[in-house]
Amino acid sequence: MDGSHANAASAPAAAGGGEGTQRTLNPYVTGNSVIAMKYKDGVIMACDTGASYGSTLRYKSVERIKAVGKHSLIGGSGEFSDFQEILRYLDELTLSDHMWDDGNSLGPKEIHAYLTRVMYNRRNKFDPLWNSLVLGGVKKGPKGDEKYLGMVNMIGTHFEENHIATGFGNHMAVPILRGEWREDLTFEEAVKLIEKCLLVLLYRDRSSINKFQIAKITTEGSTIYPPYALKTNWGFSAFENPSQGAVGTW
Repeated sequence: MDGSHANAASAPAAAGGGEGTQRTLNPYVTGNSVIAMKYKDGVIMACDTGASYGSTLRYKSVERIKAVGKHSLIGGSGEFSDFQEILRYLDELTLSDHMWDDGNSLGPKEIHAYLTRVMYNRRNKFDPLWNSLVLGGVKKGPKGDEKYLGMVNMIGTHFEENHIATGFGNHMAVPILRGEWREDLTFEEAVKLIEKCLLVLLYRDRSSINKFQIAKITTEGSTIYPPYALKTNWGFSAFENPSQGAVGTW
């Protein structure tokens, strides 16, 4: 990213003065897991609103789910300033697409393909964008409404799936989704399942906070709901004495 990083190092200025090139050397202000899945009418996506300054939970009201054009939602985990730069790229892309005024608009599949090229290109320049991105959407196609959900990480690795979780959620939430996800989930059932995953992450991920945001996208458009908290229970026996039975020390 040029000029918009929270943590950047300036290279020597070019001959004749001017600002040097700035690059993110390490992720600095980071967001947590993003969880998304297809359901009966579209795609649902969720994450918490926290952002960590190193290992400190510094920011509590950061929104990491955004609408992209008419047909897509994007969620980002990882370095937040890099995510802001990606959103700037997407704003330019959707504006350029709109200016063609040809009656067509970019769908989630095209935007996901664009993001894979951007991430892989930056990786090859040894100047990666330190993010894992989830891109979901719905667009009418030759076979009717087509739901799409894909992800791409900081080195350009990408795939399409029915349900996706980034970060710690890839270890703790994906097994739950594999066991309970169905293609015909209603929106209410999808919210219930995604909240179950969010609670597991809240209990197990020290960087997660109890303030979550859910978004959905259907053929009627996208909706990003206000943040809210989930009811928790910290009385489980495993939480009362977590080191019980532990043998030896690190």
